Formats: sequence, C-alpha cells, structure tokens
Amino acid sequence: MSRWLITGASGMLATELLGRLQAAGESVLALRRDELDLRDGPAVRHLVSACRPDTVVNCAAWTAVDDAETHEAEALAVNGHGVRALAEACERLGARLIQPSTDYVFDGTALDPYREDARTCPVNAYGRTKLAGEQAVLEVLPETGYVVRTAWLYGATGKNFVRTMADLERTRPSLDVVDDQVGPPTWAGDLAAGIIELGRTGPPPGVYHATGAGQTSWYGFAREIFELVGADPDRITPVSTKEFARPAPRPAYSVLGHERWSRAGLPPMRDWREALRGSDVLVRD
Repeated sequence: MSRWLITGASGMLATELLGRLQAAGESVLALRRDELDLRDGPAVRHLVSACRPDTVVNCAAWTAVDDAETHEAEALAVNGHGVRALAEACERLGARLIQPSTDYVFDGTALDPYREDARTCPVNAYGRTKLAGEQAVLEVLPETGYVVRTAWLYGATGKNFVRTMADLERTRPSLDVVDDQVGPPTWAGDLAAGIIELGRTGPPPGVYHATGAGQTSWYGFAREIFELVGADPDRITPVSTKEFARPAPRPAYSVLGHERWSRAGLPPMRDWREALRGSDVLVRD
C-alpha cells in the first residue's frame, strides 16, 4: 500500500483528496499549515523524512491573488521557495511530488486551449509565484515530479466562486459579474479523483492539465449557479473586466487543453455543468 502525504490539509482540494483516500483505505497523512509550514525548510525536511511518503500532494499555497500584488515576496516564499524545499525533501526520499498549479501562469491571449507545453507568461504576481513553484518541481524532480494545472476551482469548503455566488444570491437583489473572461469551472472532487489516479498509475513526469470539460464566462457560470439554487438568473448583469477592476489583472482566456492527460490514460473530467449539478457545493442547510 502506498503512503500519501497531503499538505495544506484545510483547503478544498486537500479535503476532497483526504476523504477519497481514506474511503479507499489508503495510508494518508494530511498536515495543516500550523503543522507544516513550507516556509520552514528544516521542518519540511524533517517531517517529510519522518513520514516517509511515497506520494506527496502539495495543496499548501498562497492563494490570495489580489493580495499577492503587494505581497509578492511573501507569496513567493510559499508558492516558490517552499515548493522547492518540499521537492528537495522528496528527492532525498525518492518520493513522487504532485504540485497543483494554475491557469494564471498564462497571459490569457490565446484563441485555442493552452497546451501543456505552451509558453508561460503570467500577468500577475500570483501567477509568477506559482510558475516559480512549477519550475522548482520540474528542475529538482525530473523523474518523479508532476505539475497539475487547473482553473476556476471550486469546492464544498473554503472561499470560491460558487459558494460566494450562492451566498450573495441570498443577500443581494442584483449582481454584476464579469462576462469577458472565459474558463473551465472545475469541481475539486473531480480534480482530486484525477490526481489520485495520477498518483497511483505514475505516468511520465511533467506538466498535465486537469479541468472541467467545456468553457463559460464568469457571468455564464453565475447564471448556472442561480438556476441551480432556484433563483432568477436575470438578476445578474454582465459587465466587462474594465468595469470590475481589481488589483491583480486576470487572464481573459483560461481554457486548458488536456492532451497529455488523455495520452496518459487518465480519466477525462466531466463537463463543468454536469459536475456542478453533481457536486455537494450547492446543498443548502
């Protein structure tokens, strides 16, 4: 039986991974940030050595995209330097490391889905720090390192677009939502299942893309959420990115191609609408 280690245990992806691995009877240890802080290199080396995992999934990350614009060094300490420390600890053990990453490593100017080998060009600090983490994994672990890029991730726990829209539907008569950014909503449960399969089968190392199938805008995504909770989607007004300015620029196009994922025989992810309907994110108390 393989031994799994999950960092960032309180996050939505880690929660889904832990539940599925436990249900399958796998040996798994999940550590929260207060138990394993990636910024503490000696602690990372000690804990990984003590746990002796076969596969590590690093769900620990600085995810506050807008805050990273003014705190890039702090974000880099987690998303870049911390990942390198974890990769080096895995190298000493010969452990496999799976590093979730993001569409934000791209600039969003493509007209077709980004291939796994497409040129990276992040447009914000968060994307730059996540790219640094990708590079660390691929440099330190050329034979046992995996980067799994995803996009528009949501889950039953933590802050995410689906939960935010459902909450705002209860409290606001109308909403403005951006309609000129396009991407593939991805349920954390489906992503977790795919990552577990990757960890079990061990395809060739490198970069993989794993997102929900299909695409929509944030506005289209919000309308679908409203419809599923029985609310009037016409309460939502489409606006442009320029009208809804935020500190960190966002890619206009975040659709990722899945060629390597498919070629490795990994299960295709569901259409984003089917996944949203089948998830438990919109179950109300």
